Amino acid sequence: MPTYQSVVPNDKWPARYTFSPATRVENLVFLSGTTGTDDDGNIVGPGDIVAQTRRIFEKFALILQSVGGNLSNIVETTDYVLSLDEYKKTATLRRELFKGPPWPAATGVVVAGLIREGALIEIKGIAAL
Repeated sequence: MPTYQSVVPNDKWPARYTFSPATRVENLVFLSGTTGTDDDGNIVGPGDIVAQTRRIFEKFALILQSVGGNLSNIVETTDYVLSLDEYKKTATLRRELFKGPPWPAATGVVVAGLIREGALIEIKGIAAL
């Protein structure tokens, strides 16, 4: 059975959480569902899905950097959004950040709500180092 380790890129991760920002298993990094929040847990870009998406990927970049990777290591994302119309606005940002092709595999899911109040999108991902 492979061993895994929690990936916590800095000391700002609240001890009260019962999950890790990411988990590494051999060369795979599983990025937890993440919303566009600042270090104090406040939503960035209220009402702006692109700003929130950018912040999510900034957080992913920090996590991946802490294990020797970067955004180009992301091989799959799952995006949970409140609105398909809003979700379409994130495509240009994905092109900017991933510089593909090749692009990561991706799934988009429209949901009735997200746990983080004010969040318009939550993204989880898998990276291969």
